[in-house]
Amino acid sequence: MKVFARKIIKTQQLERISKMDMFYEANYKSELDLKNKVARALWNLVWLLLFYPSPRFLFGWRRFLLKVFGAKIANSARVYPSAKIWAPWNLEMKERTIMGEGVDCYSVDIVKIESDVTVSQYAFLCCASHDIESPNRKLITKPITLERGSWVFAGAFIGMGVTVHEGAIVAARSVVWKAVEPYAVVSGNPAVTLKQREAKWLTKKS
Repeated sequence: MKVFARKIIKTQQLERISKMDMFYEANYKSELDLKNKVARALWNLVWLLLFYPSPRFLFGWRRFLLKVFGAKIANSARVYPSAKIWAPWNLEMKERTIMGEGVDCYSVDIVKIESDVTVSQYAFLCCASHDIESPNRKLITKPITLERGSWVFAGAFIGMGVTVHEGAIVAARSVVWKAVEPYAVVSGNPAVTLKQREAKWLTKKS
């Protein structure tokens, strides 16, 4: 009994020392509810077994799986098999939209992709982060909107709360933290405007 009691006291002492050493006030605890966690666990299983292995041309099959999990997705939208959607129920894709191979759609909040938008391979749409001034690392989420005709090129990062306005272009590997103006072509980290997109075919139509 004495040996056991000494072990308990030693453990308690180590825990106190450990807490004094901690940078944050407590270990991080997820703020997401059980329903969310269960739904994501089911979706991850479906993604692994049915979505990811599907042949590239089976866009209808992947649309069906996303719709089962609550995505609002047009019948002309195309999502490639290696695209990773964190929560399909927070995804909206309108007509003639494309989500390329390896895209990471971290849809902790709403991701709205309007008509004729392309999100090229390995782009990262990031709807969440943590409050760096919070002792508990509080979760922060904001929606992302990609307006009609905009294009996010390969490997670009779109931060939470960003709207890429109509016709704008985000160049490859760019990092975007604030709204991109209509028809602007932006590049770099952080992204800056290089020029305006002409899109002359739109003028011809009018």
